[in-house]
Amino acid sequence: MDPRPAAQRPTQQARQQATPAAASPEEPIAIVAMACRLPGGIRDPEGYWQVLREGRDVVAPFPRERWDREAIYDPDPDAPGKSYCQHGGFVADIDQFEPEFFGISLREAQWMDPQQRLMLELAWEAMEDAGIPAQRLQGSRTGVFFGAMWSDYALLLHERGLPALAQHSATGIHHSIIANRVSYVLGLQGPSLVVHTACSSSLVALHLACESIHRGESVIAFAGGVNLNILPDSTVSGVRFGGLSPDGRCYTFDARANGFSRGEGAGVVLLKPLAQALADNDRIYCLIRGSAV
Repeated sequence: MDPRPAAQRPTQQARQQATPAAASPEEPIAIVAMACRLPGGIRDPEGYWQVLREGRDVVAPFPRERWDREAIYDPDPDAPGKSYCQHGGFVADIDQFEPEFFGISLREAQWMDPQQRLMLELAWEAMEDAGIPAQRLQGSRTGVFFGAMWSDYALLLHERGLPALAQHSATGIHHSIIANRVSYVLGLQGPSLVVHTACSSSLVALHLACESIHRGESVIAFAGGVNLNILPDSTVSGVRFGGLSPDGRCYTFDARANGFSRGEGAGVVLLKPLAQALADNDRIYCLIRGSAV
């Protein structure tokens, strides 16, 4: 598979391929591939399933490489700039990335929001899971629909001041590029956008991807979401309105409920109309028979 940016690769073969007809509004959408990174060292759907089967708790203390958890801790919920919560769900190794594999220079990679890097890796892994060579999607109407909420990396870079802004600053920290980066590297010609509807962002992105396939805007589509908590700011803001659980645990629909726990993660699924998935002899994980906002 050729990982070079689309501008450096030929697309003649993709342009010669026949474009499948749009799916009917009633046709189910098949999930033919999945990829994820989740707390507890989970690097793929199999690892996630194992954690669920074991009932394992992946909530942990704030990683020391993110921020000084002792410095911001205070049991008083009204203490300014402090957090009474010291736990959450965190993804490991978010600073690890191989830019050359995707045709990205090290200089540009340093400015890229880790959320961009992570979703680029997961889109590639989803293609591998589906058995689709990257060049097969070049020039195709493949859509990318992602959900994302926080911009911690942008805040971190802005703290360095205006003189630190560089050539790749704008594309490195803009929310839309989380999806656009995937479209550019793979040479995709379908819709490419990032949705921010708070906690529902990835589900709304999934809905929009299905709608795009039904309308014929996209032949197939990547859908997913990403969230990384790089700075303590958003955690402290959650404390200030009293939303976080002091012990970092969610007891949903339980008498012990005392707030929510902040978590990280990223996931990508690859969507196709059911008829197309069957014609391509894809492995089908499940069907989406309807969605709404």
